[in-house]
Amino acid sequence: MVNVPELFGSNVFNDDVMKERLPKPVYTALKKTIQDGEAIDLSVANSVAHAMKEWAIEKGCTHYTHWFQPLTGVTAEKHDSFITPQGDGEVIMSFSGKELIKGEPDASSFPSGGIRATFEARGYTAWDPTSYAFAKDGTLYIPTAFCSYTGEVLDKKTPLLRSMERISKEAVRILHLFGKTDVTRIMTTVGPEQEYFLIDKDMYDARPDLIYTGRTLFGAKAPKGQELDDHYFGSIKTRVSQFMAELDKELWSYGIYAKTKHNEVAPSQHEIAPIFTTTNLAVDHNELMMDVMQKVAEKFDLVCLLHEKPFAGVNGSGKHNNWSISTNTGENLLKPGKNPAENTQFLLFLAAIIKAVDEYQDLLRISVASAGNDHRLGANEAPPAIISMFLGDELEAVVKAIEEGTEYEGKGKKQMQMGVDVLPDFKKDTTDRNRTSPFAFTGNRFEFRMLGSSLNIASPNIVLNTAVAEILKQFADELEGSANFDEDVKKLIAKTIKAHDRIIFNGNNYAPEWVDEAEKRGLSNLKSVPQAVAHYMDEKNVKLFTENNVFSEEELHARYEVDLENYAKLINIEALTMLDMAKKDIIPAVTSYVKELTDTALSKKELSAEIPVELETNLITSLSQKLVCFSNKAEELANNLIKAGELENDIQAYADFYCDTIFVNMQELRAIGDDMETDTASDYWPYPSYGEMLFGV
Repeated sequence: MVNVPELFGSNVFNDDVMKERLPKPVYTALKKTIQDGEAIDLSVANSVAHAMKEWAIEKGCTHYTHWFQPLTGVTAEKHDSFITPQGDGEVIMSFSGKELIKGEPDASSFPSGGIRATFEARGYTAWDPTSYAFAKDGTLYIPTAFCSYTGEVLDKKTPLLRSMERISKEAVRILHLFGKTDVTRIMTTVGPEQEYFLIDKDMYDARPDLIYTGRTLFGAKAPKGQELDDHYFGSIKTRVSQFMAELDKELWSYGIYAKTKHNEVAPSQHEIAPIFTTTNLAVDHNELMMDVMQKVAEKFDLVCLLHEKPFAGVNGSGKHNNWSISTNTGENLLKPGKNPAENTQFLLFLAAIIKAVDEYQDLLRISVASAGNDHRLGANEAPPAIISMFLGDELEAVVKAIEEGTEYEGKGKKQMQMGVDVLPDFKKDTTDRNRTSPFAFTGNRFEFRMLGSSLNIASPNIVLNTAVAEILKQFADELEGSANFDEDVKKLIAKTIKAHDRIIFNGNNYAPEWVDEAEKRGLSNLKSVPQAVAHYMDEKNVKLFTENNVFSEEELHARYEVDLENYAKLINIEALTMLDMAKKDIIPAVTSYVKELTDTALSKKELSAEIPVELETNLITSLSQKLVCFSNKAEELANNLIKAGELENDIQAYADFYCDTIFVNMQELRAIGDDMETDTASDYWPYPSYGEMLFGV
């Protein structure tokens, strides 16, 4: 029996632990740092470090690490022990405030977009006191930011914290105009739903493509997929249920609010969803969650796949970024209330978000761009690459009334009649949900659904926070000093909605007509990473980040370089893996099968000229022709990889070539390979099939 309240946060140096272990003045000073962003004194850091160390040792820790989020897409950690040598050959366990505040990893070994050369190795990690330290696998983990020796940020956390400060400052200005002067800080909050696949480890180990790239580069569809919709919310298999139970316990011990778990649409696909928390914590928790998921899976001889599209022909995996804004007084600023048409404050924040999403739709698309996510966007499990907003029937009617200058005649919630006496009646929501929309309002938050399953959620939240902060700043500048605030704020809401209503779309985002309609509206449709990232350095985007002090122009350009280089490198690894599989396994396997067919046909002929060998002959001819074609396509791919190398000095052209040429070659090679798999005896085919992997747990 698990005592969840007792287990929850037991491995976290959280507020309760700090209150118990820190001297009251130290605890008070640290809380002011966390809540108000005040600088921390070294004496306070020394006291915190000592308490952390003592607590960690009691948890069995011998080491500490500054845990940070470089531009690799995963977290990084360097472990140092607590031991300090004494003159008599003995050691003591110590940990100072300086060691807590600052670490020194090798900055030249992480992506920097040219900011740091190989010989310029020094970089720094800096303690983030707003995110709790935790004990894991014998090490004290200290969440930190990461920057270069020359001060440029090389991580996801620092710009996220900057963006959170910006939106807080501008939202507070707006709220003070509404007379809410008791509000001193606002927090953006996020609850990221996480999708993933679980497959048997033995099958994973037999697939080089999964090992090297996280997705299957070859694989014919299984006879059954997800077409019966029987896996979604279905009964959870025993082994998977055991994994989920162990995962919950691990996550709860790290203070992660794991709430919901269920089967997803595709076979072997599942989802876990936490309760929302402040964005900075949500990012750290999601990164930790992905790490824990993969390690817990190993205990059950499973592998947790977090790639956006590990299997062709069935749904890929994403995560939904449920984003909202709350005040330090406990008010959710995106809660419409019973009469949203009369809630001017809500409508002003809604107008700001509408304008932000419209003006910076390219940045939102860039923030979720990855090689893996290119496989998802536009398919049946994910929204298209076109950014639009879903408001629902009620809010759309409110917005329409504001645009037209008419009165909104809301009908309120209806009673849902179930028609069976024993079943309870309940109030029906005033709006449906739109699962095809990239950015949908869902009651008191917006659900950004374009994120890929392996993405660090800091990226889209940096864009959301910064873009909305910029619009709120414009609003505050216009409204401060207004002689008639009530009238002017309503005019501003109406003006903003009229100017940006093109971004609002409540219909089917999968419909082919929407692509044409979106083009008429002037909405961007950036289908691939190179297409999207090309807009990173557009003048308006550079201005947004630099004027809000989230990125310098150099830091922004570094991310442009890193994103394109990372995309090209990932496609290159996939292409090389395909060639390896094709030449070392698939061609020899099919050749061996053709030889067996040939031997069988010859044996039959030797027995009697009357025995038909048409079946073998047709199959031999078909597979032989496909083998030649397959070999030619592999050679074409190999030659184009050489050509790609000649473009490395032009990062945009380099990435474009991988998208437009290499990836196309890979698709062509795969199509022939998958066709041969269906014609080759399973005993000869060198890899586990889709059916075995998807239905083998």
